[in-house]
Amino acid sequence: MLTGDKKRAAYRALEDRILRGEGKAPPEQRARAFSNAGLSQPLEDLLGKVATRPAQVTDADFAAARAAGFSEDELFELVICAAVGQCARLYDAGLAALDGAVDGAENE
Repeated sequence: MLTGDKKRAAYRALEDRILRGEGKAPPEQRARAFSNAGLSQPLEDLLGKVATRPAQVTDADFAAARAAGFSEDELFELVICAAVGQCARLYDAGLAALDGAVDGAENE
């Protein structure tokens, strides 16, 4: 089992690889997918669903993105960025909630 420091290092390596590593999608587009902000259509629809409503992603969402000129490789990379970005936001929110709960308990 990884220690907390090793987990953070592994996560940082993952984030660095998907945002700045070699790929078909430009790094700035991967960063927008990761943050789920500043996306143009049809990526906004597709990646918004990936991040917040993954069960609602359809073949039509991918077809619209391919019709807009995105390759399968680009879409794969952008979907990974969107999913990992959402996981990071949820993890950070969970840690903040735990910190708040611990601080509240200490002040009682």
